[in-house]
Amino acid sequence: MYQYEIAILYHPDLEVDITKAEARVKKIIDENDGKITTTDNWGKRKLAYPIKHSEYAVYVFYVVQLPPQNVARIERALNITDEVLRFLITRPDLKAAAKSEAEKAKKAKQAAQRDDSEDKEKGDDED
Repeated sequence: MYQYEIAILYHPDLEVDITKAEARVKKIIDENDGKITTTDNWGKRKLAYPIKHSEYAVYVFYVVQLPPQNVARIERALNITDEVLRFLITRPDLKAAAKSEAEKAKKAKQAAQRDDSEDKEKGDDED
């Protein structure tokens, strides 16, 4: 099974009661041997251009474990789901993400060391 990221734009009228639409998408993923690992709901946002006469959409991002042969089935099911305005299924570059995290940790460590050395210099000046 591979890891995929699924970005779904739901119809803006569902902002109040999005649980039914999310349950429907979760059911589609479960039926295709998928497992949702994380869900990130960004809420209602303005679109760059109107989609199906809507200026806004509810953005929800899923990280999913899926067998690669079932991705096409999920795409077909999402295409005919009324609540979904648009969707995008991508496979993240895990090596690049790990490298990015390592670089962030390195920079944070260097910043912490700089702060410590500045504090010591200020302490020496006060004496």
